[in-house]
Amino acid sequence: MKSLHYYDEPLRVFGVPFFDETKKLQRLPEDIREKIPALSFLGRRCPGARLCFRTDASEFTVKIRFEDMSLDMGMSIYSCQSAFVMVGDRKNPTFAGLVKPSGYDEKSFEKTIKKEPYMEDVIIFLPRNEVIEDIEIAFDDSANIEKPTPYRDIKPILYYGSSITEGGHASVPFNAYNSILSSRLDVDYYNMGFSSSAMGEIELAEYFCNIDMSVFVYDYDYNAPSVEHLRNTHEAFFSCIREKKPNLPVIIMSKPAVQYTFDDKERRSVIKDTYNNALMQGDKNVYFIDGETFFGDKERFRCSLDNIHPNDVGMIKMADTIEPLLKKILKNIAK
Repeated sequence: MKSLHYYDEPLRVFGVPFFDETKKLQRLPEDIREKIPALSFLGRRCPGARLCFRTDASEFTVKIRFEDMSLDMGMSIYSCQSAFVMVGDRKNPTFAGLVKPSGYDEKSFEKTIKKEPYMEDVIIFLPRNEVIEDIEIAFDDSANIEKPTPYRDIKPILYYGSSITEGGHASVPFNAYNSILSSRLDVDYYNMGFSSSAMGEIELAEYFCNIDMSVFVYDYDYNAPSVEHLRNTHEAFFSCIREKKPNLPVIIMSKPAVQYTFDDKERRSVIKDTYNNALMQGDKNVYFIDGETFFGDKERFRCSLDNIHPNDVGMIKMADTIEPLLKKILKNIAK
């Protein structure tokens, strides 16, 4: 047998900024986590991350070790602590296996995955909720392992926002709206959703400016504790990004809610002011999506788990709404 760890060539980690330099499975570096203590844990876990390679192995074993385990009252152990292994074409892969712990007291676990014995892509969607200490993949000595098929030659899209951005409450990691869009558009992405903790901190905006991206999408509406907080941070956050990245396409969104209350509409007005002010200043690379439009006109109640977090139906509808705009933007970038 031969084994490779997640940082070994030719395996490739997607969805973690600066991973090629740091070899660390963390979304935020230590200095940012120190500046924003609320992100000290969340900044170390990696929703949206994918471990990819190509192999002709008929089977391989995925071994995962967590730093700790935590219960999420709104999502299952499948959604939060498990890795989903897919094989084949990235836009239309086949489910190959679920690597999961047997309970919340198990921090190390493994699963042998079987597949057809010819060369094809393997995409492992990493667990959403835990800090990952190690991932090791064991192959038979005769197996060939190659670099994965690359995404389109377009820089990753960066999404910033709440637990919804992070993937809550999709039943599986690849049903988060940004993961759906990545598959459909064949473009890599960074998931910078932070459950209950995305507050429009200017330190995050400054950090994001160091990340090479094709499009910036942001919506932290749900996490802002008040309309006044949103008013004090939303346009300032945009301005910081725009100052450092004057030509970056930016999509501004309001919260994806099944029902918009008076407070929600007031929040949307603050968010749209950021957009309108940018337009008035001649910005031609800023776009707005009204979150109230995500779920359509019929059976909106089927789109959410708790009237806040979209379920799988809601995530698909979000992707359906955002996709045409992203296609248009990426078409202009690719020219």
